[in-house]
Amino acid sequence: MPKVYLLGAGPGDPGLLTLKAKAVLQTADVVVYDYLANKSFLSFCRPDAQILYVGKKGGDHTLPQDQINQLLVEKAKEGKVVARLKGGDPYVFGRGAEEAEELLDAGVDFEVVPGVTSAVAAPAYAGIPLTHRAYASSVSFITGHEDPTKAGSAHDWEALARSASTLVFFMGVKNLPDIAKNLMRAGRPATTPAALVRWGTTCRHRSLAADLGSIAEKAKAAGFAAPSLLVVGEVVRLRDRLSWFEKRPLLGKGVVVTRSREQASDLVRLLEDDGACCFEFPAIEIAPLSDDAPVRRAARELSGYDWVIFTSANGVEAFFAAMAAEGLDARAFGQAKVGAIGPATAAALAGRGIRADFLPERFVAESVVEGLLARGVAGKKVLIPRAEKAREVLPEKLAEAGAAVTVLPVYATRPVDQDPEEILEAMRSGEIRYVTFTSSSTVDNFFAKIPPQVFREFTPAVACAVIGPITAKTLETYGFIPAVTAGEYTVPALARAVARHAAAERDAAS
Repeated sequence: MPKVYLLGAGPGDPGLLTLKAKAVLQTADVVVYDYLANKSFLSFCRPDAQILYVGKKGGDHTLPQDQINQLLVEKAKEGKVVARLKGGDPYVFGRGAEEAEELLDAGVDFEVVPGVTSAVAAPAYAGIPLTHRAYASSVSFITGHEDPTKAGSAHDWEALARSASTLVFFMGVKNLPDIAKNLMRAGRPATTPAALVRWGTTCRHRSLAADLGSIAEKAKAAGFAAPSLLVVGEVVRLRDRLSWFEKRPLLGKGVVVTRSREQASDLVRLLEDDGACCFEFPAIEIAPLSDDAPVRRAARELSGYDWVIFTSANGVEAFFAAMAAEGLDARAFGQAKVGAIGPATAAALAGRGIRADFLPERFVAESVVEGLLARGVAGKKVLIPRAEKAREVLPEKLAEAGAAVTVLPVYATRPVDQDPEEILEAMRSGEIRYVTFTSSSTVDNFFAKIPPQVFREFTPAVACAVIGPITAKTLETYGFIPAVTAGEYTVPALARAVARHAAAERDAAS
């Protein structure tokens, strides 16, 4: 049945989107959205959903409110399920109630899905509780967007000044000097603690604490701008003690992830958990082979091999897809032993019912060779399902040791045709601190898009982080030394190494 859902998207942290809002986005025919602090929410939408931007940012109205109302009515009367996605909460300075009234008057069914308002979330991430038994037992939410030149104010400044409530002003940075003056003129002491929180809960989160008398001057000196919340009250005294989000080592630092889009999510998640602003710039993409007949034939003949060595999770996925096409499962391996080059590959095998018989201590081909030689691989038949183009160290060394090696391409990697201008602009503006590389092919294809002489303009402000020594050597051929090299050759180790490097820089600067 047609219906309009008024959804609160929350303040920006994707983890604060409600489960119900996500479920609506996954099923809606039409998604109408405002300017959002995090556009990743749109990834939940159906591939065939109609997605319409009607946002309002800094006075720039893509579509006036009355036309937004009419759009919602029209789409619902076309028989569509409409998700109206709004930042924060629809009913907290979000004009959601006005939209609900228009829908009601037009006879359109609607439902409200509340969102986490920035008024609560942003201060909490800055270490500021809005209420506390020792400081404040009430809180007031106030618009800070009033025109300071108009004859009168909708606010009772005397009542606000007298109140022991915590005061939270939305959109108050532009009028911050007037807000502070009005409160002090009405009797609020200039020594009252105050704080600004900008881009609260996102990777761009910043906060600034001062007293009411100096907050405007300090905000100007620190370059605070919209979107920011102003918090006034004794609870601000707890900020330094309860701050937790701002301790994340990568907070506010841009990190470019060059891994393929299919694989990037794990690294992005780990970096974002430490506060990073991730820029996905996949240098390679995973592609199926044009002819998978050799792979399917090898799947049927698995029992004829003594060892099957997988060098990536992608290889596991592609090979098992061929097995499934042949109606086979893990039993097809028979007595063959199975090796994995690293923990991610071993986990991919485990997810398909295979426990790796061999996992090297170091996750590179050289270590695999050493381990297999110690296990008597000489004279054995070895199958290596891998990428179409890959290092030849593993098959060559095993063959030299007397193994009968069959290299089986099961997938291809190819460069991604992506415009680098967004990444270059972010580098020019100082938003990016690290570029991560997880393989030699990501290095080669990155510099195919951004030539070394161009990238050199941004170093050392932009540092390179690599997953291991092989990738580091490839990077060095382009004239760059990595600032960060993972201790273990895994994605989690790379994320940890980048975070440690950023933490050391922060500690050295403090």
